[in-house]
Amino acid sequence: MGQLVDGIWHDVWYDTSKTGGTFKRTNSEFRNWITQDGSPGPNGDGGFKAESGRYHLYVSHACPWAHRTLIFRKLKELSEHISVDVVHPDMLKDGWTFETDENGATGDRQFNKPFLRDIYLLTDPNISGRVTVPILWDKQKSMIVSNESSEIIRMFNSAFNTVTGNKLDFYPTELHSAIKHVNQKIYETLNNGVYRCGFATTQIAYDAAVIPLFETLGWLENQLSNTRYLLGSEITEADWRLFPTLVRFDSVYNVHFKCSQKRIIDYPNLWAYTRELYQHPGIAETVNLHHIIRHYHFSHETINPNRIIPINPILDWYKPHGRGN
Repeated sequence: MGQLVDGIWHDVWYDTSKTGGTFKRTNSEFRNWITQDGSPGPNGDGGFKAESGRYHLYVSHACPWAHRTLIFRKLKELSEHISVDVVHPDMLKDGWTFETDENGATGDRQFNKPFLRDIYLLTDPNISGRVTVPILWDKQKSMIVSNESSEIIRMFNSAFNTVTGNKLDFYPTELHSAIKHVNQKIYETLNNGVYRCGFATTQIAYDAAVIPLFETLGWLENQLSNTRYLLGSEITEADWRLFPTLVRFDSVYNVHFKCSQKRIIDYPNLWAYTRELYQHPGIAETVNLHHIIRHYHFSHETINPNRIIPINPILDWYKPHGRGN
């Protein structure tokens, strides 16, 4: 994954030499907000009104952060209102590209650009920063609204309710504090923890990441022995933020990122819970394991220089989960 510096592309990987071998994720650059009437959102940025056909998503099926947005697009019945394009799973010297394939890469159907970085440059020709997915694009203003997945799913959760009539709420007011606490714990140790393991370049950095990762998996296994979902009997944003990591774990993170002490299938409650989320109406179609497996093993030259794609475990995603009320 390269980066733009003053609008110029540089094919450079993350530099861990100044962080003791620890992977440090960069912050998202665009943090605007869509609201029902275009009024200012939580970040104070207004002018982005929820309207059918106005917005477009750029995603990678491989990326867990982008996967979140596809999940909420499905759950909130936004497929007919927010269009989507999918990058190619191979992220090489040009970063994410708009090459097509027979497994879901669509190309750029908005502008016919060759690279994802071109979408960033359309918003700011002199931008500096990493070129990441997801991107939420405003067709009306011809600019990026947001490239922060955690905020895009919050917009999808409520801003378009009057457009779709779908009032499902995965971020209920009474659970804001609890969801924030669980999200933070899971993000630091697991969602981002797998990357801190995989991209670590010293033993100390790896150990500092992998130990809390498996502590969190143990905590989740215990939690899910007592409740159906992370925060009780109702599914919330916290569950859907966790799912993209779980669905990738045994096929990718366990081997490729050296998160190898246990697999998700070794945790009875966690594995059943993962299957339940996978079997939730519409969710399986947001999971593209072909892109997931190819991207990780093919794109990270520092980890897998020969680009060998290993044989994968046989996982029965449709085995009854037994987690009814």
